Amino acid sequence: MIGIVAVSHSARLGEAALELALQMVQGPGARVRVAAGAGTDADGTPILGTDAVAVAGAIDELAADCDGVLVLMDLGSAVLSAELALELRLSDVPVRLAPAPFVEGLLAAVVSAAAGGDLDTVAAEASAALGAKTGQLGAEEPAPEPVAPSRPAGDAQTRRVLVRNPQGLHARPAALIAEASGGVDVRLRRLPDGPEAAAASLSRLLILGARQGDEIEISAQGPDAADALDRIAALFDDGFGEGTDGLPETGTGTGTGSGSGTGVGTGSAPEPVAPPRDAAGAVTAGDVLRGRGVSPGFAAASVVHLAPALPEPDGGVVIAESERAAEASAVERATVAVAEHLRARSAESTGEAREILDAARLIASDPELLADARALVLSQGRTAARAVWEAARSHETALEALGGRMAERVADIRDVRDRVIAEILGLDLPGVPEREEPFVLVAVDLSPADTAALGGGRCAALVTEQGGPTSHTAIIARSLGLPAVVGVTGATDIREGEIVLVDGDRGTVEVSPDEERVASARAAAVVVEFDGQGRSADGHPLALLANVGGAADALAAAAARAEGVGLFRTEFCFLGRTDAPSVDEQVIAYRGVLAAFPGRKVVVRTLDAGSDKPLPFANVDDEENPALGVRGLRIARRSPRLLDDQLRALALAAEAESALVEVMAPMVATVEEAAEFAERARGAGIDRVGIMIETPSAALLATEIFEVVDFVSLGTNDLAQYTLAADRLLSELGDLNDPWQPAVLRLIGAVGAAGRAAGKPVGVCGEAAADPALAPVLAGLGVTSLSMAPRALGRVGAALAAVDQDACRRAADAALAAPTASAAREAVGAVLADVSGL
Repeated sequence: MIGIVAVSHSARLGEAALELALQMVQGPGARVRVAAGAGTDADGTPILGTDAVAVAGAIDELAADCDGVLVLMDLGSAVLSAELALELRLSDVPVRLAPAPFVEGLLAAVVSAAAGGDLDTVAAEASAALGAKTGQLGAEEPAPEPVAPSRPAGDAQTRRVLVRNPQGLHARPAALIAEASGGVDVRLRRLPDGPEAAAASLSRLLILGARQGDEIEISAQGPDAADALDRIAALFDDGFGEGTDGLPETGTGTGTGSGSGTGVGTGSAPEPVAPPRDAAGAVTAGDVLRGRGVSPGFAAASVVHLAPALPEPDGGVVIAESERAAEASAVERATVAVAEHLRARSAESTGEAREILDAARLIASDPELLADARALVLSQGRTAARAVWEAARSHETALEALGGRMAERVADIRDVRDRVIAEILGLDLPGVPEREEPFVLVAVDLSPADTAALGGGRCAALVTEQGGPTSHTAIIARSLGLPAVVGVTGATDIREGEIVLVDGDRGTVEVSPDEERVASARAAAVVVEFDGQGRSADGHPLALLANVGGAADALAAAAARAEGVGLFRTEFCFLGRTDAPSVDEQVIAYRGVLAAFPGRKVVVRTLDAGSDKPLPFANVDDEENPALGVRGLRIARRSPRLLDDQLRALALAAEAESALVEVMAPMVATVEEAAEFAERARGAGIDRVGIMIETPSAALLATEIFEVVDFVSLGTNDLAQYTLAADRLLSELGDLNDPWQPAVLRLIGAVGAAGRAAGKPVGVCGEAAADPALAPVLAGLGVTSLSMAPRALGRVGAALAAVDQDACRRAADAALAAPTASAAREAVGAVLADVSGL
């Protein structure tokens, strides 16, 4: 095994590059250590730099069980630190400093090391990694092929396969092929006359440029050739676990297909259906459009459309040779002007908006983009605008080929492209409109600079047809507290000026809702500051916690003064992948959340895949009723290692941070399931263990369940769904999926009573926790903590502070006695009006 040390000035860059690289390998993968940054300052802010002692320590740590160590460096002093580390290290393992591109080289090296390559082979793969990128960008001479074993004489076995997955042979499929080759000399050739690549070489496989529909010839020799060909052919036939949309079943290879052709398993919402249209082609009033909620909250306002991107510059114009130097200079002047504009915008911004604008500035200053555009002007006579367009398109293609989160960065390239072209042509760049009244911004997608400009404006919510949970739209929306729904088919067909209700929790956009729903949404959108302590008027504590889905959410929750985390959704580690993350990857991700709450409670929910959140490596079957199928904890029946690895990673992350970590399992229905989970979690080193109560069965068995766990948390969204037998994703049944339903409240009351008797905590982390009117009722039912989106903390805290415990109990009794949800609301309102004026 070859170990790898990644040396970077930035700890964030090093960890992100490692995260990308580890997604390329399955199983234990490669042995990698990141030696990044130069510590932190007095305020805990990371310091950019490199530390030779840390590099030497990483080499020595790997030396114990590695045959050699490859060191990759980002730039500048990283090289000097790596060279000095060779003198400081205590081990004598062979070490190679690789003159390779940092990100691409790390990715290629990890794949090669995981496939069993020796130090020479791994170093050659890393050094050749840039060839894949230059090949995708149309360079005339890709990097030379890395060292590969010579093929013995004799007849090779061959097989023809079809590239079936929509994104073609991007990085992850190439890594799967390299791993599946299993040390056999396998070659792939794109037919009819494309280049050939060794299966073990990630970089050469990417240079093949194979896209969906291309035919590939694979060949191999030796006693294990047939098995290797079978494994690789099965990957092609399965679409590499990414689906095979757009191609019919052909039976190519030996696989049987993954059943994932519908697009599930990507971590996204169910495939959207285009809404009905009126005669003019617009979405009609009363329709509910669905997408993926990426930032929680509600907003109701009129629709404003983002202006479309600049039109594609004419490609037929040829600049005379005598004028090309001046035209090329126009490209350089424009990129400098755009970079300076973005720098000024960044200086006026803070937090993640500033980081994103800085990233856009770096793209505008990218010497490769500038060089590619200048070359097109000087060699082919392209206009400056057309050259920038074509150069950007090459970069977009390269990112799209990588898939996953990297593909979401395409919007960044297009944003910078349009800004440079507008500067060249002297045009006004389309952007976020200015309005006097609040509005919902609707677009195909949003550029990072446009999204970052939303702070302080009148935008009330975001709706886009494209984008994902890690897009800049999602990141900035969460940081600004704007409700946002992405991936909404037909969003741009909503008429400008139409009132819509955006629900960032459920991922819905309701067109022309009634006045009562609009008033309710606008009331819910009012932000009230939270003082950091949830309590009733008589001082009885009720912890107000936050729901988070990653490190950025955790930082926002801490800034909102949440008392801790009541629901840490860990699915973000698993989304957009064809295989599960390693333990090391998970530890890094979890620590990012735990670090935001030192000394405070963080309740972690284990993987909750299935139903509306399917994953290809966890949910392999098409289920007729997935909401009642293998989801949540039940996945451990099929894949126990998924749960055990996650529990181990959580224990390691908890050990490394000071947060008070508690872990709970979703979708528990029996006492046996609760007991088995508790045993496994405690065996992994987790002290406090609980379960989610989302099924009526678990609620009715709460007394017995408290005998085997330390706490419970009520997921009211699913509890309502299962109690009322009403699919929570079906808008027609929205009245049934209401936590005010008496049946749901009575189950919550039963759990609260069991918690009081056992002397153990009962939390609520579903949608009900964010309802200020319901908070006193939940407190009266025996709930000890409420967990919600950070923006709801202030309003819920104010509602609780206005009533004492006696009023909470009387409100709970009134709700339990009501026959309907509306009657429950009225009865509670009457009780609380007497004591608080609510």
